[in-house]
Amino acid sequence: MKNHIVLFEPQIPANTGNIARTCAATNSPLHLIEPLGFSTDDKHLKRAGLDYWHDVDITYHADLEIFLSYVGDQPLHLITKFANQVYSDKDFADGQNHFFMFGKETTGLPEEFMRENEEKCLRIPMNDKHVRSLNLSNTAALVVYEALRQQAFPNLELQHHYENDKLD
Repeated sequence: MKNHIVLFEPQIPANTGNIARTCAATNSPLHLIEPLGFSTDDKHLKRAGLDYWHDVDITYHADLEIFLSYVGDQPLHLITKFANQVYSDKDFADGQNHFFMFGKETTGLPEEFMRENEEKCLRIPMNDKHVRSLNLSNTAALVVYEALRQQAFPNLELQHHYENDKLD
């Protein structure tokens, strides 16, 4: 059972870098649906988390259709402000792989795609009067950690002891 983070046409390298860091920390595969708004060699990506890039299981998909073929019948969750179901009400502890898809920073996921898959849409509650959206990397971390919490944080360190630190 794995929790996959999926970015649809990400545009801001720092967000993708931060999400890659979250993926490295949580053993979550990262899927990038092209086109990307940057190069993965970009210096901004490195500053935000490229030093963890080699620790992340990354799969590139040429487009949305190819990605959907890859996922098949596995649970796909579209994270959007245009949803009636709250993300934390969903059961992620069912022993299946879960794919959490996030839209590009400027326009989100394609509206037609969301309308066709309304039952897969999940919302993070927020006050929409003052904020258009939450930061993409914060949102990805929030959702993947909720799934991991429900799954009892598999293969993650739940306690840390100072004698294990690498402080010299």
